[in-house]
Amino acid sequence: MPRPNRPKRVRRASPLQKYARITAYFFLFMLPSDSDEPILEPEDTLRAASPSPAEMSQHAHSAAPHDAYAALRFRDYRLYSLGGLLAALGGQMFSLAVGWELYQRTRDVWTLGLVGLIQALPVIFLALPAGDLADRFDRRRIVLWMEFFIALGWLGFVFLSLARAPVSYYFALLFIDATLGAFAGPARSALLPQLVPEAMLANAITWNASRWQTAATLGPALGGAAIAIFHGATMVYLLSALCAFSLFACLLPLRPRPHVRPKESESAWHRLLVGLRFVRGQKIILATITLDLFAVFLGGAVTLLPAFADEILKIGPAQLGWLRAAPAAGALGMSLWLSLRPPMRRAGASLLWCVIGFGIATIVFALSRNFALSLLALAITGALDNVSVVVRSTLLQVLTPPHMRGRVSAVNSVFVGSSNELGGFESGAAARLLGLVNSVVLGGIGTILVVLGVHFIWPQVAKLGALDELVPDESAEKSTPE
Repeated sequence: MPRPNRPKRVRRASPLQKYARITAYFFLFMLPSDSDEPILEPEDTLRAASPSPAEMSQHAHSAAPHDAYAALRFRDYRLYSLGGLLAALGGQMFSLAVGWELYQRTRDVWTLGLVGLIQALPVIFLALPAGDLADRFDRRRIVLWMEFFIALGWLGFVFLSLARAPVSYYFALLFIDATLGAFAGPARSALLPQLVPEAMLANAITWNASRWQTAATLGPALGGAAIAIFHGATMVYLLSALCAFSLFACLLPLRPRPHVRPKESESAWHRLLVGLRFVRGQKIILATITLDLFAVFLGGAVTLLPAFADEILKIGPAQLGWLRAAPAAGALGMSLWLSLRPPMRRAGASLLWCVIGFGIATIVFALSRNFALSLLALAITGALDNVSVVVRSTLLQVLTPPHMRGRVSAVNSVFVGSSNELGGFESGAAARLLGLVNSVVLGGIGTILVVLGVHFIWPQVAKLGALDELVPDESAEKSTPE
């Protein structure tokens, strides 16, 4: 007797797959495409993505009008940007919540400084090995797994907050979170050139800055509002974890182009030294990294904002969120302005003057007793700092050979990425010794002195011209040992 036909089992998508599809489709259809210039998939751009430096330079000069949305026409870059936007949004909310909760519990600026130190140590000691891993293995997979565990760690803060656990528990989990971030950072940065053609890399970097500053503007404001509404930081930690999981979901469908990997016969120590030697040999990169390192280390006041809000300006958590968002709001405005204009023609001189302005605005913030003036001063610091970020990031990505981008990004993470956290530690220690206002004023003065020192040691910085005319230094690439 024949068996009745059974209906075929339909394979249902898992919740994670559904979430990834919804997130991806939202961003794919959010941006209208130019019908005259269709969006190309990575496999369609293999030849277009690797032109010679001469062809790139010729194309840059002969191309017709500047396309402000060039990088956003690539699906993988849009997914990468959406995931990065949500993860950065969560990170900003998380950072505000941790600083606010720990300061409310301890009332000690030293605690804020320790948060910066704990977050900086893993970057200092692990970023270089992490950069080596990013050059040797699949960068997408590294970022995927690191972001997954970062999200789990942020969920852990939900339970610490509910249980009012000892402050030492917060420090331990912050150290684990920073360790995971130290491995994710170089891989995430080095993954970007695998998603767009080299000729559009500067445009992608500029949009990256806009994306980051959008998150840094909205994140603290939303975090401060959530703290005020829910009377605590617990819900903020939960929202931050969901944002981190969004980056994991957006990276799943990516198909980045493969990257050239270093020779396996080399020792790990030799591979690390190659990245350091390259940065030391590229004077313009070394100068911009040094400028950012000391300017942020001395002039950063963000770590002390919970103390300024409570002791100087006498405002609550919602207004603290606006203070924390102000630098990013200024940076976002500058980023969008730079995105819609052709690349800077005198990038070096613009960089030096902007960092001097950053120091002056920092001093104004320290002396201000008015909430509106403090917001304005912080917004100006963010706008001027964004110029430095765009110039340095473009130099790093364009002048670095593809097979070394992970290691060079790691060097940048050690000396610039960790400077925010080390600057937070310096700010907390200086505020305890000199007082809140004096420590920030002296930091602003130190930033101006750093600009003068960099200009004296590396005069070629002021001579740096248009960013779209940069080409990789082939002689440096050939002379760098593999």
